[in-house]
Amino acid sequence: MRLSQRRPPISFHPPWWSVILAGLVMLSAGMWFFYPAAGTPAAMREQAARQRPANKTDRLIESYQQLLRDEPDYLEAYAILGNAYVQKARESGDPSYYSKAVGIFDGALQRDPNNVEALIGKGQLALAQHQFRLALALGERARVLNPHVPRIYGVIGDAQVELGMYSEAVETIQTMVDMRPDLSSYSRVAYLRELHGDTAGAIEAMERAVRAGGPTSENTAWTWVQLGNLHFSRGDLARAEAQYASALERLPGYVYGLAGLARVRAAEGKTDEARSLYNQAIAQVPLPEFVIALGELEQATGNNEAATRQFGLVRAMQQLFAAQGTNTDLELALFESDHGDAATALRLARAAYTERPSIKGAEALAWALYKNGQLAEASKYMDEALRLGTSDATLHYRAAVIAQASGDEASAREHARQALAINPHVSPLYGPQLQSMAR
Repeated sequence: MRLSQRRPPISFHPPWWSVILAGLVMLSAGMWFFYPAAGTPAAMREQAARQRPANKTDRLIESYQQLLRDEPDYLEAYAILGNAYVQKARESGDPSYYSKAVGIFDGALQRDPNNVEALIGKGQLALAQHQFRLALALGERARVLNPHVPRIYGVIGDAQVELGMYSEAVETIQTMVDMRPDLSSYSRVAYLRELHGDTAGAIEAMERAVRAGGPTSENTAWTWVQLGNLHFSRGDLARAEAQYASALERLPGYVYGLAGLARVRAAEGKTDEARSLYNQAIAQVPLPEFVIALGELEQATGNNEAATRQFGLVRAMQQLFAAQGTNTDLELALFESDHGDAATALRLARAAYTERPSIKGAEALAWALYKNGQLAEASKYMDEALRLGTSDATLHYRAAVIAQASGDEASAREHARQALAINPHVSPLYGPQLQSMAR
């Protein structure tokens, strides 16, 4: 069906449910890094890994490792093993699998520089490390060689989104969904609709992604969590919880499902339950997003000492991300704006916007400029961040704060009201401030 003008012009054709790796633009959310001391997140992860039984991905890796030892020139096996390593990284949060994948894809390209599957794999890994211009170049190179592979358009489209090339991304993902309407393409449709302010359309597309399923339990559980996040983003706690519960039913202990439930419990005022769920997720895979959420929960409830400990851990994590080649300027800029040094935040935000001139980059730069008292420039970039009409409560909260600081009380009130209308449970930390500004 052809969508309305309000939505990105992406239509769906009757589905045929083939399955591939889902939403690899999200790979970076699955990465974390090792800590050497006992009792640290690394030690906890390693203990969990020892207790975890071998699954289908493990068996696939073992099988193709042996195959390549026996037949090192069997090019098709390189792509399968490289993608299996990428999948294992998603499942375990262990970034060493990304390094292994790079070695495998490079091995294939040494034997055949025009190996399309290796180019796709390297493009997906560039996305994971937030190297979006490189990902776009690799995707375009693969498309020249073989324009009939749908996953190429996923790499290209994801890079275009992060580079602020939204019209081009819509065309790219339309091509992808026309070629192969499945979990991977539907999830990208959902994200484009969300960016354009069509949350209902995003939910529709993500429901299609859930029904399409994925090649592993983790892929489908990830999709259920994304659907839960969409419901949460518009304040529907009951539907959000149902989707997180579905993810956890399919994959018990799934860290994103646990973190989703933690957000719901925090919104319900059940602080102890929220804290417990966040800690369960962090004990398995200590991702910065989980640690920040827990820190802000502690801060909102007056436990400043615990919040400070969590925020200190975030800085260490982000430094390790950077040391491993992942560009974290945008994420760290937002974190420093909220919880750290304003001058550092602005330096990072300017660098991030240069590399990622998207609405997310503009939002981070606007917020850092506000924290440094540069209100005219902050307003300019906030207008850019709002240009797609994204229905995001946090975005409107930041717009309200910048407008109020600039003396525009009417705009501040309007943005605050919009934020609360979108999601009255947006944050335990600044929810009370929004209520005050909206009056």
